[in-house]
Amino acid sequence: MLADASNYVLAHPAQFYRALGVHVALSASALLIAALICIPAGIAVARRNGLSLAVVNAANVGRTLPSLAVLALVMPILGTGFTPALFALTLIALPPIVTHTIVGMRGVDADAVDAAIGMGMTRAALLWHVELPMAMPVIFAGLRTAAVQIISGAVLAAFIGGGGLGDFITAGIAMMAVPQLLVGAIPVALLALGTDFLFGALQRRMTPQGLRA
Repeated sequence: MLADASNYVLAHPAQFYRALGVHVALSASALLIAALICIPAGIAVARRNGLSLAVVNAANVGRTLPSLAVLALVMPILGTGFTPALFALTLIALPPIVTHTIVGMRGVDADAVDAAIGMGMTRAALLWHVELPMAMPVIFAGLRTAAVQIISGAVLAAFIGGGGLGDFITAGIAMMAVPQLLVGAIPVALLALGTDFLFGALQRRMTPQGLRA
């Protein structure tokens, strides 16, 4: 079956690479948009106990929604295609990023913050030189989780015309063509594993030397 899947890719290279490109673009765009929204928002609310608790609770509720349900809810409003799929995947990525950002910021050592303030650091300097470096490993853990969820969830974008590798999977299931199904499933699995490894390495790199085990 793997040989048949390989032969299918060799016979339809343009179709495969176009779907792969759409899948990567969809996933990367959703992660970037979610990060640009959630990281500043998480930093802003982290020190406000009541608000941060409300945001975390709302995010936890959002994490319970199945990816397919989110896509289905978006379709009647925005229709089908790349943009609705991007919007839905961005929604899927919001909860883990905002939750980890808040947890990371709230977990910064209070003694380190007090020492920095005592040394005369401004609020901006405190954020960039003390709080963010100490919170970054947790924030990257949220990005790592969101990235894998997006890559997996992007398969379902095929159901609303978003394109990507999910087209091969849905077509393979519909026609009971296992090789065609594998053409979509294997690259998605490799993308998810590769992304998890990459973000894990970045997470370790972003961890300050003094905080590494």
